[in-house]
Amino acid sequence: MVDDHILLRDALATVIDRFDNCKVILLAAHGKELLEKLQPEELPDLVILDLNMPEMDGYETARYLRVNYPEIYVLILTMYDSEITLLRLLQAGARGFLKKDIHPGELNLAIQSVISSGYFYSYNSAGKLVNLFKKDKSNNNQADRLTLSENEMTFLKLASTDMTYKEIATVMKISPRTIDNYRDALFVKLNVKSRVGLAIYAIKSGVVTLEY
Repeated sequence: MVDDHILLRDALATVIDRFDNCKVILLAAHGKELLEKLQPEELPDLVILDLNMPEMDGYETARYLRVNYPEIYVLILTMYDSEITLLRLLQAGARGFLKKDIHPGELNLAIQSVISSGYFYSYNSAGKLVNLFKKDKSNNNQADRLTLSENEMTFLKLASTDMTYKEIATVMKISPRTIDNYRDALFVKLNVKSRVGLAIYAIKSGVVTLEY
């Protein structure tokens, strides 16, 4: 269990320990602590990751585990289930998604499903994933539209701060014209009309968080 909210993390660990064939062997507050505590001789079958954490968030931790510990399944626990969030988590290697308000029975089902079949998607998540990859009349899909490059993602995060576009260009070491291109491309991809719209989208989708 990896979550910086100690009360929630410990409570979930207690619940999971009551499930058949389940035992929590490691608790961590963030991805960096998880990697420090992982022992090659006693790797967990499954890691449940919170999405928004300090040090290393769920995206970064899931990507690291996918590359360095591909035998460990990753189940994401999050408050966010927007299409772009699900797509980013799929790309990071997550095997399933859970909302934080789930019933313990669904948590048990998710753990058993990931261990036995490799994946778990709730009815709501499954519907959103189907829509993501459904082709339209132009043979395009939402997944293609919502796939952001690393530079676009960096720009989106910085555009959600009080930095000016000129300052963002300096930080990203690119020209102001390129910044304008990123902005205009995201307006189209995310169907927003202003920088405020970009920031609202980023917050609602969990791309940026107000917690830290």
